Amino acid sequence: MDPSSSRPRFIERLSALLLREPEDREQLLETLHRAFERSLVDADALSMMEGALAVSETTVRDIMVPRSQMDVVDINDSTENIASFVIEATHSRFPAIGANKDDVVGILLAKDLLRYFAGREFDLRQTLRPAVFIPESKRLNVLLREFRVNHNHMAIVVDEYGGVAGLVTIEDVLEQIVGDIEDEYDFDETADNIVLDNAGRYRVKAITEIADFNQAFGTTFSDADCDTVGGLIIQHLGRLPKRSETVLLDGIKFQALRVDSRRVYTLLVDAQRDLILDAPGDPSA
Repeated sequence: MDPSSSRPRFIERLSALLLREPEDREQLLETLHRAFERSLVDADALSMMEGALAVSETTVRDIMVPRSQMDVVDINDSTENIASFVIEATHSRFPAIGANKDDVVGILLAKDLLRYFAGREFDLRQTLRPAVFIPESKRLNVLLREFRVNHNHMAIVVDEYGGVAGLVTIEDVLEQIVGDIEDEYDFDETADNIVLDNAGRYRVKAITEIADFNQAFGTTFSDADCDTVGGLIIQHLGRLPKRSETVLLDGIKFQALRVDSRRVYTLLVDAQRDLILDAPGDPSA
């Protein structure tokens, strides 16, 4: 007799666990955690279910990229300058503004610049997609449904006075459920911790050890209180950095490139000194 046949199937075990219907969210979470303890669900599944429950209580205000950290393009700027900025910022979508950040006239998709790079006729204003405006108080579950129905990927967040407060993307919402989502600009997990990009800056994994960073950049950051570059930035700020937030330490400019609500993943490093990655281990050799 197959030993596995004597064990209740997964759905039967889960049904038995849920036999007593939870009366509120707290009881439901307790039930899910008991399911995890009994190996009915794994850690990733539990995390996603908790995230799915949380989005109905989370507002856009809690996860948006604030106005001060928005990367935007000026509709009155030259196409050449806009293209250069888009390449450097490495986003796929950009709010296009007129007089200021309160004057969002549309959304520029980076891929639409291919016509310009191909030497074809290009009119930026005609290329812009309509901007979607939402209030800060909108719940994430409602926003996600609107993103899906309307096939939008970005929304401009406005405050109670009608001014632009920030922006939010569908990726920002999904990351609240499934965790951080890597995109085409993220590191390959097998790649080196320090990689030179086309703009002459360095993409550095936050898990890079401080000793390795010091050796690469010729810096003397202490690793007495933290081991990694991400920890160094968090220690300096006293909190997790916000996406696109910059920190200047010992002549090195760090910009938080990939961050979620729990950890730092990637930093963009602009060094004011020569990188010595290929230098021999013994400087006197």
